[in-house]
Amino acid sequence: MDYEIPDDLLYTPDHEWLRRDDDNTDEVTIGITDFAQEQVGDVVYLELPDDGTALTAGEPFGEIESAKTVAELFAPVSGELIASNEELEEQPELVNESPYDQGWIVRVRISIPAEMDKLLNAAAYRELIPED
Repeated sequence: MDYEIPDDLLYTPDHEWLRRDDDNTDEVTIGITDFAQEQVGDVVYLELPDDGTALTAGEPFGEIESAKTVAELFAPVSGELIASNEELEEQPELVNESPYDQGWIVRVRISIPAEMDKLLNAAAYRELIPED
């Protein structure tokens, strides 16, 4: 199966993606990849922290629930959670339908910019995805 893996994003081995919102800010948007949403199945609920919560790179910050599993969400970078996607409360299926756009999960103000250097580019992430 060919998964959508946009070239302009950064990725983690845990199948989260990160998009820098603007070259002049330390704010990023985070979600799960097309591969991850396919593996999880139909998303029915997300448990996310409150705005202002401190996230630590590599540590769980929430959960995503589907009809077949509950999976932890891991922070790709350390920082302060500045927004959760409130649309997901009423429409969690957006994570499945539009994982890189409407289905984004949280926005974070990065506290350690150098952590972004440890993330994968699209080519490196593609190498992690098993081929059917």
